[in-house]
Amino acid sequence: MQVEGLALTQPVAFITGASVRIGQAISRKLHAEGYSVWLHYRNSIEQAQQLADQLNAQREHSAHILSGHLDLTIDIEAMLAIIKAKDGPFGGRLDVLVNNASAFYPTPVADVDDRQWKQIINTNLRAPFLLSQGLANRLAEHNGCIVNITDIHAEKPMANHTLYSVSKAGLVSMTQSLAKELAPAIRTNAISPGAILWPKREETDTEYHAKILAQIPLERLGKLENIADTVWFIVSNDYVNGQVIKIDGGKSLS
Repeated sequence: MQVEGLALTQPVAFITGASVRIGQAISRKLHAEGYSVWLHYRNSIEQAQQLADQLNAQREHSAHILSGHLDLTIDIEAMLAIIKAKDGPFGGRLDVLVNNASAFYPTPVADVDDRQWKQIINTNLRAPFLLSQGLANRLAEHNGCIVNITDIHAEKPMANHTLYSVSKAGLVSMTQSLAKELAPAIRTNAISPGAILWPKREETDTEYHAKILAQIPLERLGKLENIADTVWFIVSNDYVNGQVIKIDGGKSLS
């Protein structure tokens, strides 16, 4: 049943991988700018609920959590139905789609199997396409936009991460294709982060940290806010379309 009040008149954003790290920062930023938010999570239900509770304490009925495995078609279809439902909490409205969630782990070519292929490609590339396709009619109603979170390694692949690099390169191409095909009703852009947070596997590896920082002209990590603020720039600037904006401290220059 619809919740009457401001939640139905505010613009709405759907952020995948919204409960932690970059996704959480994006969710907080869009909410602070007046958006109601669908917060997608896969396994992090506690973090997702805590974030929703915090946002709803700031503005009642402005955040709802949504669970789904992005490598499963059945889960994507279920989320699409919930978001588009006219009798849902936000009346089926959608203004912004942020494809942020990502599968990331090493895949040396000799060891790649079908499970890894499906998980990484389906999560990082197929899911953003299916969500963009399935939500295009709702986004078009409000001249909305799609923001895809890619990676600087879409251009310069990482050794032993072939599937990840391929998936992100595909997402860049998809961004540019949709920017042509869905315009003028919908704008599509991407953000290409560099070193913002250490991968969980290397969080305490100081030797790895020093190696990466030496490759960055600014000699430091970026901040979560650097990505979230760029999402807001794209959302709020209605003449940005088909762009892939690098937020990497200059690392891609090397």
